[in-house]
Amino acid sequence: MTANAGETLEFKTELKQLLHLITHSLYSNKKIVLRELVSNASDAIHKLRFNSLDSGDLLGDDKDFRIVIDPDPVAGTLTIRDNGIGMSRQAVIENLGTVARSGTKAFLEKVREAGEAKTRPDLIGQFGVGFYSSYMIADTVEVITRQAGDPVDAATRWTSDGQGEFTVVATEKAGRGTDVILHLKDSEKKEFTNTYELREIVRQFSDFLETPIYLVEMRTPEEEEEDEPAEGEEAKAEETEEEKPEKAPPVPVRTEVQVNTQKALWLRPKSEVTPEEYQGFYQQIGQDMNKPARVIHYAAEGRHEYRVLLFVPSERPYWFDMSEREHGPRLYIQRVLIMEHCKELLPRYLRFVTGLVDCSDLPLNISREILQHNDTLEAIRKDLIREIFKALRDLRESELPAYETFFKGFGTTLKEGVREDHENREKVADLLLYPSLNTPVGEHTTLERYIAAMPEGQKDIYYLTGDSDAMLRASPKLEAYRAKGRDVLFMIDAVDEYILPSLSTFKGKSLRSADSEKAAEEVASPPPEPGEFAPLLDHLKKELTEVSDVRLSSRLIDSPACLVTPSGGMSGHLERLLDRMGQGDRPKTKRILELNAGHAAVLGIKKIFEANAEDVRVAANARLLVDQAMLADGSPVEDLAGMAKRLGDLIARDAR
Repeated sequence: MTANAGETLEFKTELKQLLHLITHSLYSNKKIVLRELVSNASDAIHKLRFNSLDSGDLLGDDKDFRIVIDPDPVAGTLTIRDNGIGMSRQAVIENLGTVARSGTKAFLEKVREAGEAKTRPDLIGQFGVGFYSSYMIADTVEVITRQAGDPVDAATRWTSDGQGEFTVVATEKAGRGTDVILHLKDSEKKEFTNTYELREIVRQFSDFLETPIYLVEMRTPEEEEEDEPAEGEEAKAEETEEEKPEKAPPVPVRTEVQVNTQKALWLRPKSEVTPEEYQGFYQQIGQDMNKPARVIHYAAEGRHEYRVLLFVPSERPYWFDMSEREHGPRLYIQRVLIMEHCKELLPRYLRFVTGLVDCSDLPLNISREILQHNDTLEAIRKDLIREIFKALRDLRESELPAYETFFKGFGTTLKEGVREDHENREKVADLLLYPSLNTPVGEHTTLERYIAAMPEGQKDIYYLTGDSDAMLRASPKLEAYRAKGRDVLFMIDAVDEYILPSLSTFKGKSLRSADSEKAAEEVASPPPEPGEFAPLLDHLKKELTEVSDVRLSSRLIDSPACLVTPSGGMSGHLERLLDRMGQGDRPKTKRILELNAGHAAVLGIKKIFEANAEDVRVAANARLLVDQAMLADGSPVEDLAGMAKRLGDLIARDAR
């Protein structure tokens, strides 16, 4: 076969199946075709740089590495050109005629499964089919390549319509490298020859590649002029309008314009990046115009090498936690964007953190399935979590007002980690802020500070759940705690009820609800014996069927009564939350009514009962105490009409 002879070959069987699937448009993001081809071009340049270390003559006079994207609306083509390593004829046949990777069969099986499930997966990025993705947007693909170091006439032209065969023919090419020419489908010509669209695709996926990427645009000479005046321009400006010669309309010319910034901040030492650069980058990727509260920027070396640039926001943006919003930092591999949101890198409860990770230890075509079981990614994930916790602790200790602002916006999100991340449960809990009985209104404490301030003899951490700080501060259940100077944490977020089952202990201390039966036994004096109140208590137990028990209280000082939760019962706050969620069709927990034996209201009911046990005022007034305790607890009174009547009768009796 002569040097210029052509050769028609068939694709290998598996590749024919792959191209068939591509032709039938199983892909959901066609824009990633350009990312794949630009990444291939970047790899070719990296290979040549490496090989030229031992053989410098490979470069010749062409040492200006570049990738060029050349759209032609008239011809309906899109060309991606590089001056990298290039390929020999045999390499073209081997690389473009078969997929020499064991993952091809698994890929095809995944596609078949997806087809059976009638889904349309984002195959690009999940399976990394690279060059062959070109057939998503092209009817025919043409490759002209010349291996570095080969003569001009040793180039190869590869052509295929993706239908089962490809043609290889010898040709000439002035420079080394590869041109991939996509003969676009009619439906794709408008988008993939539009320079604005192409510029945006490069900026989204390949903005930080260290090799400059140029886009061929049609520009007039005026558009190319520098801002400063050219030589003699000031003199020309002095000419009168009559003296100026008429000029012909400017003719657009083909111009290569660099479209990637190459400003990968994460690759620069932290000491060389200014706060303004950090903020600008954060605003770009985080869609947040506020300054970040913390910047996490470092390079990890050792067993795994990767670079990290993460941002902790200072305030909650309006768009945060929208239901359709994905989470996870960007994943780059050698500056190439692989995933916009890599949820494998961070748990969902840290979804407020934005930024990126650039890892060279992962293959460029890593799949979503492989990511889920990748040891390198798991090691990075643990490291990121550790660094984020460190940054949050530093913010809290050094800038408490700023941390409180952060926590106001993201505290409920962070709390989810107590329930969802068992390994880091206490580390997450250590970052939480709570108002409490002993902290001034508007201020907060932490679990660690609570423990440090516990008086001698206190064994547990006390908390109370409710709808607001103000309501809990006024709760009669806390009168004994206040009298003894004991602190009680106020848990007023709905998520607190969600995490409490996982927060039963913290640093060896049990968390106990302040309204539980046993809590009063530890804080207050032992419950008084019923004594002379025994007949009244027995009577009220029969009359007040809405409660599970009636007894004297040791926790009350100023209030006549309160309702407490029996052991194992659901708190009133949790019941109210479930009611709001439409889950109210369940048996209600009956509370225990505790009475203050020294309060005038209770003594008044006792006096009426001792005079006449059948007096209707006994049950009516006692039921008013239940209503009052319900309101103080934040729970609705079910029989409001009955309560209003009882109050009216009481007022009327007092008026007589």
